[in-house]
Amino acid sequence: MTLTTASAHCPEIMTNVVDLPCQSCDTGQSLAAKGFCCRDFRSTLGSFATGVTVITALTADGEPIGMTISSFNSVSLDPPLILWSLALSSPALEAFRSARHYAVNVLAADQQAISNRFAARSGDRFAGVPRRTGLGGVPLLEGCCAWFECSNEAQYPGGDHLIFVGHVESFAQGEAASPLIFHGARYRQLETLATSDN
Repeated sequence: MTLTTASAHCPEIMTNVVDLPCQSCDTGQSLAAKGFCCRDFRSTLGSFATGVTVITALTADGEPIGMTISSFNSVSLDPPLILWSLALSSPALEAFRSARHYAVNVLAADQQAISNRFAARSGDRFAGVPRRTGLGGVPLLEGCCAWFECSNEAQYPGGDHLIFVGHVESFAQGEAASPLIFHGARYRQLETLATSDN
């Protein structure tokens, strides 16, 4: 295993420097882990392929909110628990933190535009998007591979993110067979492999 501590994008790490800023990091934040280059760390994390989801909920005023999230994962079968995380800097953090319910909409391969829309920082994300109402009035996006409707079970600090654990109260699979995949900072799609009987 190779641990990158310097690259063309990040400065050489000195042994006596604890929080060295990465010159090309788009967040402008200092490195918290001595010896890690943030750009290289993010790039290496991108080697792990993930599905793409949109988490939806309602604000305290009853307005729909949604964000594209790739940090979704299963936690437990009994009880049925899932998790996802959201940056502490997100403007939607307090709305999701106080929401009683939220839904995980697992995007299908043909929903890249939906992913981009809910990842955007501005605009009406729900305008023209087909949806129906789920538990607690939470919007469910149509055309997805799957839906998990959750109560907001617990939240845990996780560095610069907040980790949400949801208790699944209802779930369903959609008709879309192929999920939207994200890998290496790009959208991907599953290839159907030919099978043979011999």
